[in-house]
Amino acid sequence: MQLYGIEITNRLLLGTAQYPSPAILQEAISASGCEVLTVSLRRETAQGSGDAFWRLLRASGCRILPNTAGCHSVHDAVTTAQMARDLFETNWIKLEVIGHGDTLQPDVFALVEAARLLSDDGFQIFPYTTEDLIVGERLLEAGCEVLMPWGAPIGSGQGLRNKDGLRAMRAHFPDTPLIVDAGIGRPSDATQAMELGMDAVLLNTAVAKAGDPVVMADAMAQAVIAGQLGHAADPMEPRDMAVPSTPTLGLAHLTALEPS
Repeated sequence: MQLYGIEITNRLLLGTAQYPSPAILQEAISASGCEVLTVSLRRETAQGSGDAFWRLLRASGCRILPNTAGCHSVHDAVTTAQMARDLFETNWIKLEVIGHGDTLQPDVFALVEAARLLSDDGFQIFPYTTEDLIVGERLLEAGCEVLMPWGAPIGSGQGLRNKDGLRAMRAHFPDTPLIVDAGIGRPSDATQAMELGMDAVLLNTAVAKAGDPVVMADAMAQAVIAGQLGHAADPMEPRDMAVPSTPTLGLAHLTALEPS
C-alpha cells in the first residue's frame, strides 16, 4: 500500500488516545505491528503529557499521523494542522472538521475547503469523511490522494453501517487508497471492511477501551490480514438456495429385497 509515496505493509492504523496507561499503549502498538499512529495535538497538549508521550511515539518506530480532532471550523482545523506539522515534523495530517456534536459527523463542506487550503500549503491529507461519492471527488480535486470514509460514528463500535456505500466507493475510486476510519468495534468489523476491498482500517477506541487492549490489538491486526486475504481470494457470492457440496453421481443405490 502506497500512501503519498510511502510504502506501508501493515494495513492497521492505530490511535493513541484513552489507553489505561502509556505502558499498555506501548504494548498494544507492539502487538498490533502497526506502522502508522494517529495522535491528537489538542488532546496531548491538554493532558500535559508533552515530552514523555513524544518519546514513546518515537520509540515505537511508527510513522506519526497527527489529526485535527475536536476542530469544528476551517480556521481551527488549518491552524491545528500547522501547529502539528511544527511539533511532529511531518506534512501528513488526518483532517477532521466536525459538523455535528452528537454523531461527530464531518462537515463535508468545511472539510473540502480546509483540504484545499492545506494542500496548497504542502500538506499530505488524510480526510475523515462520509461515504459520499461526490464529496470524495471534491476532496481528490482539492489535492487529497487518500480518502477515509467512516464506518460508523467515532467511538460507537457499531461496525459498518453502510456496506453498500463503502462498496460503491471502492468501485468508484478503484485507484485511490480507502481507509475505513471510525466505528470499528470488533475484529469481525475490521475483517468485513477489508473484504469489501478497503486498503486499511484505522481504529482507536475498540482497542483502547477493550478489557485487554494488548490482546485486542493483536486480534485486530490478524482480522485485517484475514479480510485482506479473503478479498484477494475472490470469495463466492451468496446463493438463494442450498447447493450440495457432494455430487449425487456415483453414490451407492440400495434396493430393498423382497422376502422369498
